[in-house]
Amino acid sequence: MIGGLTPHVSSGTLKNAYDRRSLVIGGLQAAVGLLLAGRVAWISLAQNEKYTLASESNRVNLTLISPRRGAILDRNGAPIAANRADFRVDLVPDRLIDPDRTLAELGRLLKLSDVRIKDLKDKLDKARGFQPVEVAAGLDWDSFAAISVRLPDLPGVLAQRSFSRWYPTGPSVGHLIGYVGAASAEDYEKERNPLLVTPGFKIGKDGLEKRFEKELRGIPGARRVEVTAAGKVVRDLEMREDVPGQPLRLTINAPLQDYAARRLGVESGAVVVMDCHTGDILAMASMPSYDPNSFSDGIGRIEWKMLSEDDHVPLRNKVLRGLYPPGSTVKPMVALSFLEAGLDPDESVFCGGGLRVGNRVFGCWNRRGHGTVNMAKGIYQSCDVYFYHFAQRIGMDPIAAMARRLGMGQKFDLPVVGQSYGTVPDAAWKQRKYGKPWAVFDTVNATIGQGYMLVNPLQQAVMAARIASGKQLQPRLLLDPKAPATPSMGFSQEHLDYVHKAMWDVVNGPGTAGRARLPFPDIQISGKTGTAQVVGLHISNGKSGPWKYRDHGHFISFAPFDNPRYACAVVIEHGGGSSAAYPIARDVMTFLFDPAKAMQVLIEMEAGWGGTPQQRMAARYSSYEARYGTSAPKPAEDNPVATADAAAEAAGTKPQPEQTEAAAPRPEDGADAAPAAAATTPAQPDAPQ
Repeated sequence: MIGGLTPHVSSGTLKNAYDRRSLVIGGLQAAVGLLLAGRVAWISLAQNEKYTLASESNRVNLTLISPRRGAILDRNGAPIAANRADFRVDLVPDRLIDPDRTLAELGRLLKLSDVRIKDLKDKLDKARGFQPVEVAAGLDWDSFAAISVRLPDLPGVLAQRSFSRWYPTGPSVGHLIGYVGAASAEDYEKERNPLLVTPGFKIGKDGLEKRFEKELRGIPGARRVEVTAAGKVVRDLEMREDVPGQPLRLTINAPLQDYAARRLGVESGAVVVMDCHTGDILAMASMPSYDPNSFSDGIGRIEWKMLSEDDHVPLRNKVLRGLYPPGSTVKPMVALSFLEAGLDPDESVFCGGGLRVGNRVFGCWNRRGHGTVNMAKGIYQSCDVYFYHFAQRIGMDPIAAMARRLGMGQKFDLPVVGQSYGTVPDAAWKQRKYGKPWAVFDTVNATIGQGYMLVNPLQQAVMAARIASGKQLQPRLLLDPKAPATPSMGFSQEHLDYVHKAMWDVVNGPGTAGRARLPFPDIQISGKTGTAQVVGLHISNGKSGPWKYRDHGHFISFAPFDNPRYACAVVIEHGGGSSAAYPIARDVMTFLFDPAKAMQVLIEMEAGWGGTPQQRMAARYSSYEARYGTSAPKPAEDNPVATADAAAEAAGTKPQPEQTEAAAPRPEDGADAAPAAAATTPAQPDAPQ
């Protein structure tokens, strides 16, 4: 407006203004249209695969199927570890909405004890969100169905039919085979394999199950199903079967393994049986043990308390990790070293119950003495004085060399998680360990299997097999139908025959183990007893009193005497002497030749022990559960067996206390041909002068 006048607006002016607005609005509309068209094109073309997969995932559910684990078989194809179909229930922690309500409902439906529910809470607390927790396996159909129909009201609960690991003989193979368990968060972080967080999948945690995890695992299968928005299965679309793991064939004789473990009864000890032709390990039992069937579910608080408080140390593999002074079982080995050094076996020494060595008197186990003793009598009557006397002449170096030739102090090439190999002492070893020279009393102590000398039961079995066969047998655990070539040890056959006959006299002649005779007129056993002291006589006589102060009992043997086929070593911790060991060896050897006769003896014994190992463990568990309930502490370790093995390894590598006194040899109880007083009177070494 100029000077108060309204400007003139013509039709042309209006038309031009309208055209400009139309152009701007049209441009904006075109830009929006192009943007939308571009977005549609981007989604439909460039991101087609992404949204197709997202859509498909809403309609289709893809799950992994745990592969069936490879079976572990004995030498005859019998299963030692197998798989069996069962119904199971698992919890997926990150899908749980109300864990307490869910656990309470599962406890009601599955009749879970308060201890079991407490254990489940412990596992949920430790589990990562992706890590499934097993609630129960091996369910019957009614229990499984009761859970299945309530799944919509139990978010985070998964019920499925699957395969679980099964060990038919339970604790008899615990330390031999190991066990499986759910993968831990650490296992998943290492491997980043989705199979590890698949409910129901287990990996090897110890023993052969762990050592051969790659071979036994197999390849998972997969299942594609169409589901509704709520997750209800509409139909199966596709199934890819799993590929089972490779079977593992062992040299073990499964019935013999079970018998040896059961025959150990309530003792703490080990039995090893070897084939003298091939070196195959036929049995390798360490008892007491744990039940790998229960360990695969995850160890609970009651079982942890029961096992961790047991002074018989059921979590330690005594065959490979147990180290013991071998006692008089080394005397056949020492005799061979004497023979190779040129000692005449008929040369004798008088045993009056002890021998002065320097300013010390070393007693014989028979304080009344053995009279005139040659090498054979020194073995079958286990005369300590004979070995004291001639060991000083021969020296320790030939004895130590022979011990190593026969397998003592060795680690064997076996597919096991670990071994403790003990000590074969000599001058170089003592100088390295203690910075002190070798003394005569060190030789005298070592020659009766005391002092610094330590072995494990497997080494004792190898020693027995090599003495029996004269061959450099190597223990084998994996079956190879092709028998390996076993070179000769280079021993004179005359020397071997002499030692074999003396070991035959231990059992069948005037020796210390007459009750080890086999119940067959045509099959005879040769052996050697050993009693190893644990504490000094000022603490215990080794036969009675607190269990941990009693002597260890040893027995090595082979049979048949005239054509050795089997070698056996038995060690009984704190058994009170060799009489605890050789009856077990006798019955184990009997089983090899007549299983029915041996089983009859075992069944009668188990009736007095409270049943089989599984039955005794179940009764003890019930007792602990009634006594402690939920007040028992939760397990301190994820893998308690590995922890026990590590502790045994650490203990075995610690320097032993320096031996400066004469060892006090214990009476060889069961010395059937010896005077009664000699068999019962403890050896008392004279005071140093």
